[in-house]
Amino acid sequence: MGGPRCSTSSIGTCRADAGPMAPEGRFHLLESTIDDVHAAMRAGQISCKQLIQASLDRVEAYDQRGPALNAIQNLNPTALVEAERLDAAFASSGPVGPLHGIPVVVKDQVQTNNMPTTYGSALFKTFVPTWNATVVERLKAAGAVIIGKGNMGEFAAGFAGSAFGVCRNPFDPTRHGSGSSGGVGIAVSANYCTVGIAEDTLGSTRGPSSVSGVVGLRPTTPLVSRYGMMPANPTRDTLGPVARTVRDAALLLDVIAGYDPNDPFTASAYGNVPETYTSFLVADGLKGARLGVIREPMGEDVDPTSDDFKHVRALIDRALADMADGGAEIVDPAAVPGLLDLLKQTAGNFEAEAATERYLALHPNAPVKTLLEIVLSTEVLPSRRIQIARNLGHTTDEPGFARHLAVREELRQAVYQTMADHRLDALVYATFDHEATPIPEDILTSTKNAGQRGSNRTLSTMIGFPALTVPAGYSIHGMPIGLELLGRPWRESLLFKLAYAYELRTHHRKPPPTTPAIAGEP
Repeated sequence: MGGPRCSTSSIGTCRADAGPMAPEGRFHLLESTIDDVHAAMRAGQISCKQLIQASLDRVEAYDQRGPALNAIQNLNPTALVEAERLDAAFASSGPVGPLHGIPVVVKDQVQTNNMPTTYGSALFKTFVPTWNATVVERLKAAGAVIIGKGNMGEFAAGFAGSAFGVCRNPFDPTRHGSGSSGGVGIAVSANYCTVGIAEDTLGSTRGPSSVSGVVGLRPTTPLVSRYGMMPANPTRDTLGPVARTVRDAALLLDVIAGYDPNDPFTASAYGNVPETYTSFLVADGLKGARLGVIREPMGEDVDPTSDDFKHVRALIDRALADMADGGAEIVDPAAVPGLLDLLKQTAGNFEAEAATERYLALHPNAPVKTLLEIVLSTEVLPSRRIQIARNLGHTTDEPGFARHLAVREELRQAVYQTMADHRLDALVYATFDHEATPIPEDILTSTKNAGQRGSNRTLSTMIGFPALTVPAGYSIHGMPIGLELLGRPWRESLLFKLAYAYELRTHHRKPPPTTPAIAGEP
């Protein structure tokens, strides 16, 4: 049904003779980009098989041993075989696609037919789907090697799950890696892979990217196919790229964006995808841009008197100054009318039960078929069972859902009006108003959900607009802080343009101290 599977505890069984590594002084795996990898391959400095083996070695060194970041749920047992095939293709006819040989980690919410897809839950620990998600097929067609599945908050919430425990931040393993795509953010930051695929329903691409010091994009909601992904809220669910650089995020979006007949929701993407998002990456991309600053915290758990809140705000002020130095016009503040009140009214989940059960019905080998079975399972974390139980019995036929959609539309129009009134290209704010907090000791047994304090991620999810987080510096405890840019629908190209120019001016990204180069690594 999928062949032998390889977990982080059995990495050695996946190892094959990958040959000698590249000589010192040429290609370096640590912080390498897609362009770096391809240049090294063209120069004969590294093969795909060597690169994939080096990636697996880093997972072995740092995910279970060392700081035990716990970012990977399962490894691809055929990764090295796929790499050999790509090396043979490269030798005979060149790269098979724009991601030739690039190691990728995919969130474990996205199904793969050669290794388990767990959704972060022990309930699905041995579940292997019989077909790949669309995004997986597109990655493979582009030449990527999916080395493994990124750990995630159980059933797409939080940063802990019954299948694996807790995702730990690579900058401080006692603190959380955010969620629910925590494993992907950690894997990219720790240089297990070059890029990753995360999912975002309520901020799950941008949160892990922000706290792990990498770039993460929530695209316009219909831009990327969700076919083959367990849904949470279909009107909000989407998938997006995670990378260490803006250019790599753009290159990855080139591959996964666009209409998929298997996901009709993506039909509106037709005609809205440029030939390549990289064509918008220019050094002076901030020049002439008008950026509006949202100063009002969007989270109800914010403490404006705390030292880390003040430091985060100081970092955002520094980022705004850097953008102004790059030629941007800063409108500060650019208040969205009724923002907090409208965000509060978007609470509630009317879609989950029916959507989850439609998805499970596609898989005859799934261990359960209903949301109620998930709630009743003692294998699921207590906090998640309680949270998921609140979704039982709700449907999109309820009057409450119509009100929910109406509030989201009202919020969308308020953002449009703010951007029009101030002639804005994008809105700017901190992804989180607080640094990543310590992991609660009772997180696996508590009935309370562990919060991700000071989140400002909800706005883009509720209105469906694209939002990109990019490193903006480090907190008083050395934790990464993310700056978020929000634009109008289908304007990912503009967000990339702004973020690329900001990245070139600041170079805030740095590798985590817990995952340095290992012996023998190229």
